[in-house]
Amino acid sequence: MTTEAHTESTEATTAAPTGVILTDVAAVKVKGLIEQEGRDDLRLRIAVQPGGCSGLRYQLFFDERSLDGDVVSDFDGVEVVVDRMSSPYLAGATIDFADRIDAQGFTIDNPNAQNSCACGDSFH
Repeated sequence: MTTEAHTESTEATTAAPTGVILTDVAAVKVKGLIEQEGRDDLRLRIAVQPGGCSGLRYQLFFDERSLDGDVVSDFDGVEVVVDRMSSPYLAGATIDFADRIDAQGFTIDNPNAQNSCACGDSFH
């Protein structure tokens, strides 16, 4: 999956108790991708890992695991999982899906990101 920093969201959103928000468009895309996998045990996991030119990098992937301290939110039947270490970095972040000429893939608008690199792949 592709990720990039994004500053605006045009779709209606639903707030999660964790503060992570998955737009309706992103939820539909995630649901479709999970259906393509042919599995009903997968959830979207969002994590923050060290890396990239700005220090921290987003990771979005499908996961069937449940880890101690995971925060799970449901968005119209799509479970979004954030590990306890990543949760503070992602509070208030909006995950969207764009399919435009200027942006394609999953985008993350994170109010906690003080700076991001020019490619939008990492933040600080």
